[in-house]
Amino acid sequence: MSELFSLKGKVIIVTGGTGVLGRSFVKGIAEAGGTVIVMGQNEERANSIADEVVKNGGVALPVLANVLDEDQLIAARDLILSKFGRIDGLVNAAGGNVPEAVLANDADVFNLNIEGMKKALVLNVWGTVIPTQIFGSVMMKNGGGSIVNISSVSPKRALTKVLGYSMGKAAIDAYNQWFAIETANRHGDSIRINALMPGFFLTEQNRTLLTNNDGSLTDRGNSIISKTPFKRFGNPDELIGALVYLLSDASKFVTGTQIGVDGGFSAFSGV
Repeated sequence: MSELFSLKGKVIIVTGGTGVLGRSFVKGIAEAGGTVIVMGQNEERANSIADEVVKNGGVALPVLANVLDEDQLIAARDLILSKFGRIDGLVNAAGGNVPEAVLANDADVFNLNIEGMKKALVLNVWGTVIPTQIFGSVMMKNGGGSIVNISSVSPKRALTKVLGYSMGKAAIDAYNQWFAIETANRHGDSIRINALMPGFFLTEQNRTLLTNNDGSLTDRGNSIISKTPFKRFGNPDELIGALVYLLSDASKFVTGTQIGVDGGFSAFSGV
């Protein structure tokens, strides 16, 4: 059974690998035996995370690239192929909210920051589509592999303040299903495309929305906890099991779906 969930021999890219969730993804892939590419824009953090993997007996390569820059991604692709000769998996973890797209309590709902919302949409949607185009084509030529996108509970339940982010993740949901079906129709079972649907985890993007400077919860944070049946935020490492499943051969007949890891948030009616 352990071999079914093993990532041994697989080379897997994690975009946004220097973020809070991305770091856990890197750790989980390495612990499952995979060779992991830590992709991000913060060189110091990427090196530190890769070094930690190597120190624990794993194989990791830090690669600097902006997921919105095709030239940088192509250069990253060529570097990865020169070192490992293949790409077997892609985790599109780059994304999240941006401050300009958050609607303040006293803001006019008919005067949205359109540029900020566009920025959130571009980051989440094109920051997933472009890497999939560049790295997915290599996976296809190598015989296939698994792509994991990152969805959210935000398109499932209307969340105040974060319209740009929610629309971006709704687009990811549509893309996840559409691309999974199109690749299956054209290439059979070679490429699997699925998504993780995290609930609420404290990250750099949402920390100021959910917690105060002293670490206590904001009104929004308390509201989220009250509507999460487990009555807590998630721990990033709690996403690893679902991620490894989707990347491993254990999910060979799974495509176009989502796995929710949300403490029951999306299932709860609030009553």
